[in-house]
Amino acid sequence: MKLITFILAVTLVLSSKLATSQEALPIYTDYLTDNYYLIHPSMAGIANCSKVRLTGRQQWFGQEDAPKLLTLSMNGRLGESQSGIGGIVFADENGYHSQKGAYATYAHHLLFSRTEADLNMLSFGLSAGFIQYQLDETSFLNDAPIPDPAIDGIIQNETNFNVDLGFSYHYLDFYAHATVKNLLNNSGVNKDVEITSNLRRYLLSAGYVFNRYGSTWSFEPSLMFQYRDATEEAAIDVNLKAYKEMEFGKLWGGLSYRNSFDGAEFSTGNGTDSQRLQQITPILGIDYNNFMFAYTYTYQTNSVVFTNGGFHQLTLGYNFNCRSKAYDCLCPAVN
Repeated sequence: MKLITFILAVTLVLSSKLATSQEALPIYTDYLTDNYYLIHPSMAGIANCSKVRLTGRQQWFGQEDAPKLLTLSMNGRLGESQSGIGGIVFADENGYHSQKGAYATYAHHLLFSRTEADLNMLSFGLSAGFIQYQLDETSFLNDAPIPDPAIDGIIQNETNFNVDLGFSYHYLDFYAHATVKNLLNNSGVNKDVEITSNLRRYLLSAGYVFNRYGSTWSFEPSLMFQYRDATEEAAIDVNLKAYKEMEFGKLWGGLSYRNSFDGAEFSTGNGTDSQRLQQITPILGIDYNNFMFAYTYTYQTNSVVFTNGGFHQLTLGYNFNCRSKAYDCLCPAVN
């Protein structure tokens, strides 16, 4: 029983690091399925088309109360202006914790080049929304004769307001993003206010798309770094995607590796050991005319895990209100 307890404790710590409940929209690898807008508000309305994306994520199939997430996002340009708007709604469940939220976004795009033939654009974005947190404590006491004063034994609810602020820069086939998420303090439903009041998270992304002249193939290496202010946790995503132009649209796939700079210690028969969160995520997608479909599978490579089952994610998308002329660049997130 002690071994099982240690394994479960380590797994919960690692699987929740930088993607925990009560943190508004979790940061997974959804953004790699043509949806950078999910994590960077400055990407609202930057693309040649308006976009709708529906994503469902399920972890540890067959396990009761396993984490799951559902998101629906839409963003597009305001007519022929340089401004874009967007919206995100999501529902996230993780054991006894659950949260629901909705964000509205405004972004503005400054085009420095004279025409769209040589893309040179700086974008600013602001998202504001409400997040409702819920913690079900009804089964925590288990009819204990001496109640724990830290447990109320009820379903706690709290609704908070917060904002995300960010910017993006695109120059030809290069891009970079910087975002501050959960800029305001947040009360949450956890009694330890020091943990829940500061949910601020910093995100930095950068990438470049390579293509040989005349080839139907292109390749996109990218990085995404995230840092949580309150707990000083950090992690980095190293990504590589490949695209193949087809008559009906585009085939694409890729691989993402996430590594946390922080670890968790656990007890073994001979003492203590430690490990850090490490995940590998293959991605496969297809663009068919104005429709998009993608599947991702995340596998945790640590030696001590809750289950060998991975995290499955499906994304459906639709593009509409496309402008007649696209940007002259190898920039999938923009075109």
